[in-house]
Parts: sequence; C-alpha cells; structure tokens
Amino acid sequence: MSVLSPSKGRPLVVGANHRSSSLTLRDALFVEEGSVPAFLERLRGKGFTQAIILSTCDRVEVQAIDPTGEDAQVKIIEAMAEHGGIEPRNLADQVYQFFGDEAVRHVFSVVASLDSLVIGEPQVFGQVKESHQWSKDAGMIGAEMEALLQAAYAAAKKVRTDTRIGEGPVSIASAAVQVAKDLHGDLSRCTSLLIGGGEMGELVSESLSGNNISRMVVVHPSPLRAESLARTMECHAATYENLAEEMARADILMAALNRRKEQVVTADMVKVALKARKKKPIFIIDAGIPGDVEPSVADIDGAFLYDLNDLEQVAMEGRASREGEKRAAIDIVSAEATAYIKGQAGREAVPALTTLRAFFEAEGKKAIEETGGGEEAEKAVRLLVNRLLHQPTKTLKDMASKSGAGKGEFSGDWQMAEKVIQHLFDLEEKKK
Repeated sequence: MSVLSPSKGRPLVVGANHRSSSLTLRDALFVEEGSVPAFLERLRGKGFTQAIILSTCDRVEVQAIDPTGEDAQVKIIEAMAEHGGIEPRNLADQVYQFFGDEAVRHVFSVVASLDSLVIGEPQVFGQVKESHQWSKDAGMIGAEMEALLQAAYAAAKKVRTDTRIGEGPVSIASAAVQVAKDLHGDLSRCTSLLIGGGEMGELVSESLSGNNISRMVVVHPSPLRAESLARTMECHAATYENLAEEMARADILMAALNRRKEQVVTADMVKVALKARKKKPIFIIDAGIPGDVEPSVADIDGAFLYDLNDLEQVAMEGRASREGEKRAAIDIVSAEATAYIKGQAGREAVPALTTLRAFFEAEGKKAIEETGGGEEAEKAVRLLVNRLLHQPTKTLKDMASKSGAGKGEFSGDWQMAEKVIQHLFDLEEKKK
C-alpha cells in the first residue's frame, strides 16, 4: 500500500483525452472559461474542496484531492456527465482514472507536456497554470493541491532546462516561423506580405503574428476579399495593383492565391523586389496548390523559396527531435515524481512520531517528579528519550518513504507499524 493509496486526501485524476475518447465526447464535456466557476461549484456540491478543471481541445480532465476516500471518482464522472448532458454510463469506457501515486505521476506528465498530442508543446503548462488560478479564485485550492501543482511546475521547468524537448517546429506554420527566424532573426523588425488567402496562408500569418511580426499586409485581386482578410487577420490591406511595391517591402512573402493557370510570383518580379531592397533577402513561401511561385525563383541569390513539402520536412525533423528527447524528459519527470511521493510519505509519518515523542517525554517527566530528581536527572531523561527514539524515528520515516516510492523491504508496511506503535503504547487513548 502506498501512502497515497485509496484514502481520504489522496490525489485523484479523472478525464478524457485524445487517446481515451472521441472528439465528439470531448466537445460535449468541454468546459469553457465562463463555465469554469459553475463547474467547480458543481464539484464543491459533491464534497470536493480541492480541484482544478483542465479543458483543452485534447483533454477534459479533473485533478483533485479525494475528500472522502469512497468512490470520489464516481462523483467526478457524475459532474462531467451533468455538465455535458450525458448519461454517466456513457462515459465509462472513454475516461481514465488515476489514484494516489499514479495520479501524481500523471499530473507531472501532463504539466511537462509528455501526455500531449504534440510532445513538448509549451501551451499546456500555461493552460494548467490558468486552471490553477481559476480554482484559487473559486477557493478550491488547499495545501495538498498547491503542493502537488507547484512540484509539477518545478519538474516541467527542469525538463525544459535539461532537455531540448520544446525545440524544433512541429507544424508547417511553426516551421515557416522557424525558417523566417533563421533567416531574419528578430521578427519584430520584419514585414510579411500575404498574396491571396487560403487556410495555410492564414495559419502561417497567425503564427507570425504570435511571434511579434512588425507589420502584416494582405493583397488580393478582389478588394473586398482583401479587406475581409485584413479584418480577420487584424492587419493591413493593400491593392493588388501595388503588389510590386509591397513585395519590395516584404521580408516574408506568402503566395496562397491558388491560381491554377498561371504563377502569381515570377522570377522577374522577385529580381525587381530584391534590387529595390538592395539585396536584403526575402523568405518566400509557396502555399499554393499547384504552386503560385515560379520554381526558377529558387535559383535567385537572396530569394529563399520553400513550398509546403519543404516546410513539412522541417516540421518532421522537429517532431523527430522532440521524440528523441522524450526518454530523457520521462526520466526527469519520473525521478521528480518519485521524490515528491517519498517526501509526502515521510511527512505522513511525522504525526505518529510526534505523538510517540510526546508520550516518552511525559513519562520521563512523571519519573522525575516521582523520584524528586533535579536538573541533572532532567538532562539524563532527555538524553535517554532522544537515544531511545533515534532509531525508531529513522526507521519509521524510511519505511514511509519507501512505501511512497513503492519499493523496499518495508514497502506498504509503515501504516501497520504506526498502528502497532499506537497499540503498544496506548497512544490513541492518550490523545483523547
């Protein structure tokens, strides 16, 4: 038995993620920010005083401290089902449940982004901290939950510091941003130009915007379409007639017009733009299908042309790099979780040791009073109590720690040892 085994005060996790459940179910269970207080209140009504709700596109998960030790996971499933308008029995085969030590390890893994669809994604860390704050605001965070989350944050930061798991782009859009940074450095001094629209063009533009690009411009043969895109992307619109002028200003050019009969960006247009830029390089992304940029542009000095296949290759390399770092990250998280569990187990042993020491000291004081001993007798009794309790204290803490780590000769036996001590010295009766 672990110190964090099924009992009151154990960590508990119930959720549905991209592996355990369907997207349809997760959509139904999703808790929007505005609904978080009501959901937490629902949990409070079921007896929970410490819990967070982590709700993303990949998971809907409750991390909590078990208030009762009796079927607490059933109450969480009921709360999730009530929120989603689903029968609890319909969740049974699509939710996961972790208790005690397993719950601790799961929380650490989630915060370190090892349980994510994209390993190493940085967003989940912020999402957990945001959920943590919402629960604080609702009065649903106590000492146990706070300690667990802070330890998980520390482990996640260690993973980021000691591994390269967060490095390398994993999507075409992030790959485009990475190449842009490699070419131009700080994007806050750069201008991007989107020719046309298209989903990929908008995705790349959104990623650039998230990386503090200085200026974004969109042009389109249709002025109305250009204005609409500019409003959606919160950027500037320019007329298609001024395309050459805008190209000369652009550090990053995306062609996503998808004109099947002709290329939008020609080699001659790029040469003119580079001359106006005094050979300052242009990063050109051909997001058109088929291509919107003449292939010969790749042969021009100062023009760096990438199509979607090129960017996908960069993204694949990024994903492979993260997978390569995964083992090291798992080892770090495992060690940090084990240390936390052992630390909590050791603290669990303290009340029993405190009671035992108080009993010995009280009996020593009685003996001194009964024999009329003076200062020297008091010193002798204190020394004797310390010596008698030294080894039992060390052993009980060691047993508790090994129990929390789930290993060792005395793994799982320290609670029994505590009961034996209480029975031998009648400590339960003396505490009353």
